[in-house]
Amino acid sequence: MSQALVLNAHWMAVDITSVKRAICMLYSEVAEAVEPKTYQTYDFDSWADLPLETGEPTIRGVRIEMKLPEIIRVPEYRGFPPREVSFCRRNLVRRDRARCQYCGKRVHGDEMTIDHVIPRSRGGKSSWSNCVLACVKCNGKKAARTPREARMRLLSRPIKPDWAPRLSVPLGVWRHSWQQFISDAYWNVELDE
Repeated sequence: MSQALVLNAHWMAVDITSVKRAICMLYSEVAEAVEPKTYQTYDFDSWADLPLETGEPTIRGVRIEMKLPEIIRVPEYRGFPPREVSFCRRNLVRRDRARCQYCGKRVHGDEMTIDHVIPRSRGGKSSWSNCVLACVKCNGKKAARTPREARMRLLSRPIKPDWAPRLSVPLGVWRHSWQQFISDAYWNVELDE
């Protein structure tokens, strides 16, 4: 199912959610649908009453058919996205540009592992400064040793990223109507290369 952009009370993009959840938020009066061309907002009933255009994506229920909301706004939420980059696998992949930090090979799926520079068996922590992406082959070669002991060299020193968190949108989910709510500096499309 497609996705919807979530705006806060200040019309700032804060998240992406499933259309199913967006419709539930509309129905429970937590959010309002936004018409991207006019910026007009609608509650659930008025959104459901809008005329449908030919070829437009819709959702059909027992008694209703309505167009899918591309953008919703949560008028009571005045918060902003977090300013600190959280330590997680997705952000580690982004920091290391989906490349093994030992051999430089691009890694995906089952080929991708997270290596602790100082092994956990030796007290190494899961942190920005101690974790890097590694292919299965390099991680196996390094094993429970430090890079120096394994005679392997890191391509770059692992550090906490200084970039601001962005709204990450997988390629194929992005909608043209969202771009007007997200500045170029804040926009990040995750590309599968």
